[in-house]
Amino acid sequence: MPQPPTSNHSTDNQSNGLTYKEAGVDIEAGAELIRRIGPAAKATRRPELLGGLGGFAAMAEIPAGYSQPVIVTGTDGVGTKLKLAIDYARHDGVGQDLVAMCVNDVLVTGAEAFLFLDYYATGKLDVDVAERVIKGIAAGCELAGCALAGGETAEMPGFYSEGEYDIAGFCVGVVEKAKIIDGSKISTGDHIIGLPSSGPHSNGYSLIRKVIERQGKVPNDDLLDDLLAPTRIYVKSVRHLLEHVEVHGMVHITGGGFFENIPRVFSSPDHGALLDLDSWQQPEVFSWLQKAGNISSDEMMSTFNCGLGMLLLVAQDDVEQTLRTLKEQGEEPVLVGIVVEGDIAVTKGKLLVK
Repeated sequence: MPQPPTSNHSTDNQSNGLTYKEAGVDIEAGAELIRRIGPAAKATRRPELLGGLGGFAAMAEIPAGYSQPVIVTGTDGVGTKLKLAIDYARHDGVGQDLVAMCVNDVLVTGAEAFLFLDYYATGKLDVDVAERVIKGIAAGCELAGCALAGGETAEMPGFYSEGEYDIAGFCVGVVEKAKIIDGSKISTGDHIIGLPSSGPHSNGYSLIRKVIERQGKVPNDDLLDDLLAPTRIYVKSVRHLLEHVEVHGMVHITGGGFFENIPRVFSSPDHGALLDLDSWQQPEVFSWLQKAGNISSDEMMSTFNCGLGMLLLVAQDDVEQTLRTLKEQGEEPVLVGIVVEGDIAVTKGKLLVK
């Protein structure tokens, strides 16, 4: 009869055996990271959350006050902006970028973002760098009013180059079914109000990095500050507005700029946005990018937010209250356009997007 395989646990064999740490994965470093970020995550806690960090899964109750709650989800990353942050050791703002890209997307449906989870992957875990990134995520969650409910830290030796990491975010929101904003109430004559961006936010960085490469020199600190300014989180000011004004549609200007994102809000193919290009002031960083890269105006508008991170579409009668309410929340809203129908003649300084 065949004998079962035997295991040899001799001291000699143990001394020659590999460990997980020698293979490149340091479990102790991961535990240290969880210890360090615990207080930051705790600061984002909401009453709906059941349990804390460290479980296999995060659990939460639906926030109170909803009669027909609809779950809204979103996921995103930071793209190649991370490469710029890694190259120049600017790790503190990319966590807010990650949160913003997710919660701003969820916001356009009218939803309240209440849970956020992150995924951090690297070849070899640098606890100091990861702590900076994840504390930035927690800070973004505080700005958005959502709980950092959990996440995953993956150490993957041989998969990433030394010093590199990637992050992804996952957001859960909730909205009353009757209050979903889906663009169906948009009408010709609605006005478009823009909220300023902090810079390129988290889009167009493959082009930005190409511009920097062609410059052939290290960007100075002021330029890096502008290029790596964290993405603005519009949640609290816009959620406050929704309590006072019926917003017909919202547009988060992300990848694809104006030409790709604005049409997503229209339920009618006949609707378009007529924008006044002189109505808002672009941050200087966009002028630098256009000049340094010899980028056409159409390419700028189809790649970057060009100074407007969020657009709100409201009835003409609600414009004044919208502007006033947003200003009371610390925003600097600008009336940038109007909803039109059909193909119309476009004069100089105007842009039709449909």
